Amino acid sequence: MEQKKIDRISELTRISRTRELTAEEQKERQALREEYLQAIRGNMRQLLDNTVVERPDGSVSSLKKQAKKYH
Repeated sequence: MEQKKIDRISELTRISRTRELTAEEQKERQALREEYLQAIRGNMRQLLDNTVVERPDGSVSSLKKQAKKYH
């Protein structure tokens, strides 16, 4: 996510502390926050997908997302 967008989220938050945001500003802030959260989730997923765990017995396993098994 661009720094410009993060700065805009911060700016809207500062404004909201002094006055109520307009409906348009609230929608903008919500959309920016959602975009920010998606970026964070994507980055975390990528980090976990590239992480491996080495067990005491020497075996190595990946943390890639595994399909849930339903019984």
